Amino acid sequence: MSFLPISKKDMEERGIERLDFVYVIGDAYVDHPSFGHAIISRVLEAHGYSVGIISQPDWKDGNSITVLGRPRLAFLVSGGNMDSMVNHYFVSGKHRPTDAYTPGGEPYKRPDHATVVYGNLIRRVYKDVPVIIGGIEASLRRMAHYDYWSDSFKRSILLDSQADLISYGMGEKSVVEIAEALDSGIAVKDITFIPGTVYKTKDTGGIYEAVELPAYEEMKAHPAKYAESFQIQYCNTDPFTGKTLIEPYPNGVYVVQNPPQPPLTTEEMDGIYELPYMRTYHPSYEEAGGVLAISEIKFSLVSNRGCFGGCNFCALTFHQGRTVQVRSHESILREAEIMTQDKDFKGYIHDVGGPTANFRHPSCQKQMTKGVCKNRQCLFPKPCPNLEVDHSDYLSLLRRLRALPGVKKVFIRSGIRFDYLMADPDDTFFRELVEYHVSGQLKVAPEHISDQVLKYLGKPRKEVYEKFVKKYTKLNEQLGKKQFLVPYLMSSHPGSTLKEAIELAEYLRDLGYMPEQVQDFYPTPSTVSTVMYYTGIDPRDGKKVYVCRNPHEKAMQRALIQYRNPNNYELVREALIKGGREDLIGFDKKCLIRPRKTDGGNTGGYRKPVGGKRESDSRRRADEGKRESGGPRQSDRRTGRKKTIRNVHKKKK
Repeated sequence: MSFLPISKKDMEERGIERLDFVYVIGDAYVDHPSFGHAIISRVLEAHGYSVGIISQPDWKDGNSITVLGRPRLAFLVSGGNMDSMVNHYFVSGKHRPTDAYTPGGEPYKRPDHATVVYGNLIRRVYKDVPVIIGGIEASLRRMAHYDYWSDSFKRSILLDSQADLISYGMGEKSVVEIAEALDSGIAVKDITFIPGTVYKTKDTGGIYEAVELPAYEEMKAHPAKYAESFQIQYCNTDPFTGKTLIEPYPNGVYVVQNPPQPPLTTEEMDGIYELPYMRTYHPSYEEAGGVLAISEIKFSLVSNRGCFGGCNFCALTFHQGRTVQVRSHESILREAEIMTQDKDFKGYIHDVGGPTANFRHPSCQKQMTKGVCKNRQCLFPKPCPNLEVDHSDYLSLLRRLRALPGVKKVFIRSGIRFDYLMADPDDTFFRELVEYHVSGQLKVAPEHISDQVLKYLGKPRKEVYEKFVKKYTKLNEQLGKKQFLVPYLMSSHPGSTLKEAIELAEYLRDLGYMPEQVQDFYPTPSTVSTVMYYTGIDPRDGKKVYVCRNPHEKAMQRALIQYRNPNNYELVREALIKGGREDLIGFDKKCLIRPRKTDGGNTGGYRKPVGGKRESDSRRRADEGKRESGGPRQSDRRTGRKKTIRNVHKKKK
C-alpha cells in the first residue's frame, strides 16, 4: 500500500506516464475513509483508474494546477469535508483562527467558495478538459441557493464553477459511471443519463417525466418562489420516487438534476470501507505538525450512513438521504482489529456510528421498495406507526467490539437520537449505553425546550427530552455512575422570539445548568431552516415564520442561554425588559439576574447555582466535537486577505 501520487516523481515511481484523473481538493490529503477525497480516489483506483491528488493549490497561480500534468479523462474537484465557508467563518462573520483540515491548522490556505475558485482556475489553464465537481459543498449548492455569507441568492454551483458535471451525494457509484462513460469515448456534454449527477443543457426535449422548478430569475426576485422550489427538491431526494428536476436560467440554459443514486448495499459499503487506505495524513505534513482532523476519527468506526431523523437545520437529507445504509459486523470488526495494531492505539475506540449512531437499519421495510414518504417524517412530530424501533443489531455490534483483544473501552460520541431511544420498549441498549459507552458525559441535542421552536427545528417535544433525562439519571444511579448529559442548545433559530429564548433560560435556571458553548443558528445551504431564514416562510406549509436576523437580538437570545455569565448582564437585562419579563430581575430564587445597585454599579448578574452543574474545563477540552460560540455543527474560501464579510447581517427589505 502507498499514498496516491502528489508529484511527478510519485508518478514516475509508480510507472504512470499520464494520470486518468487529477483530484483537486481544499483539504490536506488524508487517506482515511472519513475523508471524501480518500473514498472517491480509492474507489476509482479499485476500478482500474489512476488518480493523483493536488491538495490546496495556490489559487492565484495557474501553475499550481499543472503539477501532475493534463489528466487523460478529467479533473475532479472538491472544496473539502466541509463547505468551505462554514470551515472559514463563525456565524458572526469572524474568520476562524485555525483550520483542522490544513497541515498545522494554518488558516487561509484555500479560497472562499473553494469549489468555484478551483473550477475556474482549471478552466483558465485547461479549457477543454472535463471538470467534475463533488463533495458536500457542490452537493448542497447544486441548484440555486441562498448564500448566508454574501447575503445573496446564488446560481447553481455548476454554472459559477464552469464545471461540466456535479456528482452529488456520496458519489461512489456516480463517479465510477462517469469514469466509464468518459473512458468509452462519450463526450462530457453527452453524459446526461447518470443518476446522482447534475448537468447543464440548452435542450430539454429528450427529458421525460421531469418537474420544472421556478426559474432562477423568478426566485431571485420573489423569495417565496424559492421556498416553493426547495419543497419540490426536498420531496425528490429519494432514489425510488425522485423525479428529474429542471431549473431554468437566462439565455435558454437549464440546470438538470437526475434522481439520486440508489442506496449502497451492505456488501457495497463493506467494499468501500475496506479499500487499502493508509489511514492517516500524507507524510509530507509531518514537519508542519500533521493534520488535526485525524485525531479523533483515526480510532473511530463508521457503521452507517443516511438519517431518517429529519432535523430541519441539517443537510443530511440533501446529501446522504434518509435511507439508512449499514456496514456488516464483520467488516467493522476487521477494521477495529487493524486499529488495535496501530502503535498509537491506547485501547479506546472513540466512536461507533455515523450521522446518528443508533440507526442501524431503514426506518421501515417499505423504504427499500417504495422509498421514503415524501410528506411525512419518520420521527417528527411523533414516531410513525410503521417505524421499526430495534437496537438489537447495534447492541450486538458493540458487544463484539468490547470483546476484542486490546480494546478497553468503546465510546459512542456520534449523536444519539434520544426520541428513537425512548420509543424502544426494551431498555437493554439504553442500560448498556450508560454502563459501557459513555465517556463521562453524553452529548445529546434537544436544541431547545420551547415546543413552538422545536416544531420549526423538526425536533421532538420537550416532554420527550425530559423523559429521556429522567431515565438517563435513573440508570446512572442504578449503575453507580456519575455521568453527565451535555445538551446542545441553539439560539435564534427561525420561530424563536425573545419569549422562547427567555423560556429556555428559565428551563436552564430550574435545571441548575449553564452551558459554556452555545450554537447560534447557522444558515448553511440547502436546509429547511435556511429557507425559513432567507424567505421568512416555512416551505413545508407555505406559512410565515418569525426570523431573528438582527445581530443585536441574536446576541440577546444567545446571552439568555448563558445568563449567569457576568459579561452578558446588560444583554440579558435588556432582553428581559423588552420581553416584558422584568419579574425575572430581582433577588428571588426564580430570578435570572439581580437588579443594579443604586450607585449605578451592578452585581454582574451572576448567581452561583445551588447544586447545579457546569461543564468543566477539562471535559470541554476533551470534547472533540465542541462547537465554538456561533460555530457550525458540521459537513467558500477566503482570498487570503483579512476583510469583513459584506452585508452578512443585512436586514431583508
